[in-house]
Amino acid sequence: MPWIVGVSGASGTPYAAAVLRALLAAGESVDLVVSRASRLTLLDETGISFRDAHWRDDLAEWLARGADGKPHTHAADLTGVRYWNAGDLAAGPSSGSYATKGMLVVPASTAAVAGIALGLSKDLLQRAASVTLKERRPLAVAVRETPLNGQTLRHLVTLDDAGASVVPTSPAFYAGATHIQDLVDFVAGRVLDAVGVRHGLYRRWKGELGGGSGTEPA
Repeated sequence: MPWIVGVSGASGTPYAAAVLRALLAAGESVDLVVSRASRLTLLDETGISFRDAHWRDDLAEWLARGADGKPHTHAADLTGVRYWNAGDLAAGPSSGSYATKGMLVVPASTAAVAGIALGLSKDLLQRAASVTLKERRPLAVAVRETPLNGQTLRHLVTLDDAGASVVPTSPAFYAGATHIQDLVDFVAGRVLDAVGVRHGLYRRWKGELGGGSGTEPA
């Protein structure tokens, strides 16, 4: 069974790329939904145009790019990826009878958060997330916005009450980050932690001070 990965229009396409690479590296299958708004963000952040007719080539170029924008930094086997158009409300993930392991929305815009919390199902991303909730499957929502207003906070509480894991895209520094990719991978790793997917994206806390810096505290 696949994991559904929904990419919304929030800034943070490197987070989505890191999650996708890690899922594929773990031998997981992925059903990918890329919203219309996220294509604009992807173009702005990477220069890559995501096209339905050439999605495999465009995805390969995207996943090969590092968080610093350098091309040909990573490698990923796309054999386990199935792509669904965000406007296709008859797609497999639109139905609860379509078996999946769960869903990750990364990054999640405030519009996507609102749509999922209110059950609007205006596109396949929102519909698939609503289905994931109603079927009691794991749902991780990696919200990417700051500051957060009261309305969005209430929507996030609604999602938490419904059983979703709300994962702010907030990198930590105790893991010894030395590169922007390390910060991105930490967030991606926490998203995967929320749904129980094993990975090696970041160094975990072991209860010893100085582990991140490589030095002992004075």
